[in-house]
Amino acid sequence: MSYPRTIRTLLDSGPGDAPAICGLGRSPLSFSALRALIDRTGGALNDSGIGRGERVAIVLPNGPELAASFLAISCHATAAPLNPACKQEEFEFYFTDLKATTLVVQRGSDSPAVAAARCIGMRIVELIGEEKPAAGTFRLAAASAPAAPGDPAEADDIALILHTSGTTSRPKLVPLSHRNVCASARNIANTLRLNRDDLCLNVMPLFHIHGLMAALLASLGSGAAVCAAPGFDALRFFGWLAAVQPTWYTAVPTMHQAILHRATRNRAAIDNARLRLIRSSSSSLPRQVFADLEQTFGVPVIEAYAMTEAAHQMTSNALPPGRRSAGTVGCAAGPEVAIMAETCDRLLAANETGEVVTRGDNVFSGYENNPEANAAAFAGGWFRTGDQAVMDNGGYLTITGRLKEIINRGGEKISPREVDEVLLDHPAISQAVTFAVPHRSLGEEVAAAVVLRDGAGAGQEDIRRFVAARLAPFKVPRRIVLVDEIAKGATGKLQRIGLAAKLGLA
Repeated sequence: MSYPRTIRTLLDSGPGDAPAICGLGRSPLSFSALRALIDRTGGALNDSGIGRGERVAIVLPNGPELAASFLAISCHATAAPLNPACKQEEFEFYFTDLKATTLVVQRGSDSPAVAAARCIGMRIVELIGEEKPAAGTFRLAAASAPAAPGDPAEADDIALILHTSGTTSRPKLVPLSHRNVCASARNIANTLRLNRDDLCLNVMPLFHIHGLMAALLASLGSGAAVCAAPGFDALRFFGWLAAVQPTWYTAVPTMHQAILHRATRNRAAIDNARLRLIRSSSSSLPRQVFADLEQTFGVPVIEAYAMTEAAHQMTSNALPPGRRSAGTVGCAAGPEVAIMAETCDRLLAANETGEVVTRGDNVFSGYENNPEANAAAFAGGWFRTGDQAVMDNGGYLTITGRLKEIINRGGEKISPREVDEVLLDHPAISQAVTFAVPHRSLGEEVAAAVVLRDGAGAGQEDIRRFVAARLAPFKVPRRIVLVDEIAKGATGKLQRIGLAAKLGLA
């Protein structure tokens, strides 16, 4: 069977009059209108001197226009969507590192991205919304430049380029080809059994691989629709759930927790919802949150394991009647996945702990202009993820932590995720992150940041006694810091690395 190899051909699967991109309170953009918009935009890009392979930075608010412009630009050039919350200095770094020639912003935008683009001499193309548009409809104001050839993108052209998070080092550039992203969209759609009756409520940022792949491309590649919300807002989520009537949504664990926090006040919206599944990815879903979600919404919760370098999904739990297991991220869901010894290229047997490795059409070919990182990241054709895990006899993967996050306390290796799980069993704790702090003789000691539930009370010693009753003494946090909020990244993921310094413990 032949599968689409470019985003443009991926979008051919949608019936012409069926909704493709929806917006809150706006008429939907049909598949035929979306395809026509993409083709028109290609002409506007070419008229502005932008052709195949050129890097186009996109700085737009979350919503239908960002979804549609990403699709249109990636079909004719290389799209680089960026977080609009960045400061001018950050934009200058990203633009330069990307070698971006063009910036797309809304007409009249006062984003610091505009100043950054002017500072380094980039072309600026303004996106203009229509007066009474279907969701996502726009046009580009052509820039003054010699026209570029109008060749369409091919399978091995770079559709999307993103930076890694760069929490401990300079961010690395991850180029993803059309072949990579189309394979990933197909894998996700197969895992979730997406079809033309589905509608995804996307609350994830569309400058991140999670929203772009799982919500947007997997949906559209199945002929299903996606409603592009303006971002995550726990106060508005249940109103969206009632108004949009999605069949599923995908989010990170902190978003699920915020939704659960308000669930009892929104029982009518939950009871009248038509959800058939809830998906979680991008960081580990605590067992407690998994159970609360299933009990609250009455639908299966599907946790997937993903990363940018694999164009998102690598493994996933299965929909019923398949197996889903809280605490695991399921089994290989598209690409091959295995466990490799951390110190050599040997693949390990079931139930042995090592580093997760993967290979497949969705996996990128290597970081851009970074031979040192590529030498460390690839072994025998496998991509080394940097995650430590164990795989059971059924192929189900349990992530024990990032290798760089494992705490080494005097030679004893401690998985912070294991401690997190125990802390979250405490009835007074709503969020917890375990991390390493420097220690003069042991090298590293165990610490944890904890957020208490509303109205709950617990002291450091009470929490330590709770953990000590369930874990070996060397795993018990010596420092517990009660905080109102734990630092999160741009996608809502709790930030473990660097937390010691932020809390003044390093």
